[in-house]
Amino acid sequence: MTSTSNSVVSWNVTIHMAGDIALAGQVIQRHAIGVPMCVTLAPQSFIYTGGREEGFAVGFINYPRFPADRLDDISEKARDLADRLMHELGQHSYSIITPVETIWVSRREDQR
Repeated sequence: MTSTSNSVVSWNVTIHMAGDIALAGQVIQRHAIGVPMCVTLAPQSFIYTGGREEGFAVGFINYPRFPADRLDDISEKARDLADRLMHELGQHSYSIITPVETIWVSRREDQR
């Protein structure tokens, strides 16, 4: 048996959001029907001053089997999915972390 390998420039993008991870998985599965992607989904606890919420992290990578033409394409796919998750799960905000920036998106009126 022979094996092959391939490598690409690393680029990790992660969505962080509170909400029901089981429902998030269903939304991601439906989204993946129309958007070619492979992501990870992991539970996550958000602990902050005055509270705690359960949620999830969705991970994207520049996958060598299907490399991105542009690294920004991965970030754009994450943003599209995060927007869909925020609306379908009834959340008010999310964060996206890339190797160069952290983006916080909120639909709260007070923006805090």
